Amino acid sequence: MSSSFEKYQKRRLISSYFSVVISIALVLFLLGLLGLLVLNTKKIADHFKEQIALTIYLKDTAKEVEITQLNKTLALAEYTKSTTYVTKEEAAEAHSKEIGEDFMEFLGYNPLQNSIDVYFKADYITSGEIDQIAEELTAKNFVDEVVYDKPLISLLNENVTKISFWVLAISAIFTFIAVLLINSSIRLSVYSKRFIIKTMQMVGATKRFIRRPFILKSVKLGMIGAFIALIGMAIVLYYMDKSFPELELLSDMSILAALFFGIFLMGAIITWLSTFFATQRFLNLKTDELYY
Repeated sequence: MSSSFEKYQKRRLISSYFSVVISIALVLFLLGLLGLLVLNTKKIADHFKEQIALTIYLKDTAKEVEITQLNKTLALAEYTKSTTYVTKEEAAEAHSKEIGEDFMEFLGYNPLQNSIDVYFKADYITSGEIDQIAEELTAKNFVDEVVYDKPLISLLNENVTKISFWVLAISAIFTFIAVLLINSSIRLSVYSKRFIIKTMQMVGATKRFIRRPFILKSVKLGMIGAFIALIGMAIVLYYMDKSFPELELLSDMSILAALFFGIFLMGAIITWLSTFFATQRFLNLKTDELYY
């Protein structure tokens, strides 16, 4: 009979530990993903900014040497990420594919122009910077027109600022919620042993002696949960990098290592603090108050 009861108690204890570990792992995993989002918000924003092109349409009278020189000058400029020279023939072919028919057969000639697409580095994607560059390019006698999506640039910069603010605000709120959830799991675990705590105290054990095994066990569970969360984060990060290599999510390993270490440390610290205060509470309660 006693053997059966002991097995039941052991299963119950393992189930309690398992639920605590899973709770910690899930909370830290979601917190880690949010941390990855915060760290990569600028990269993601920069990626979208760098997809915006400024198109320089060249006059048909433009000489080959002038076009080559302009293309090289733009490619070497500090604000340029990349340039692409598109001939009128290539533009016509691409346009025909888009509309599904050869428009030159209908018109009898190619109305398109040679052009250079300039893609900027993200730091230079502001209306003021691009306006100045566009004016300088328009002043060249062989340039017919300079075109870019000014409203899109303004909208993108405004939205990036708003999104960055809300991501930070949500991160702060979620961190607070994560602490509360882990704290609740630990408190429930300690609550189930409140009579053991009080019995040890009644036989003369000091508070520090009573707290130590509970804290060590909780910190160990917190570290296991954090380790599971880090494995999940690493898997998500790997597949995100494979799906979106242009974001270069693994380019700065030192920042990622700091995030992973921070999540691991958070698992240990939160469980330590939660267990300390939970055991302290039951140590300060009177025996008859343990039933409520």
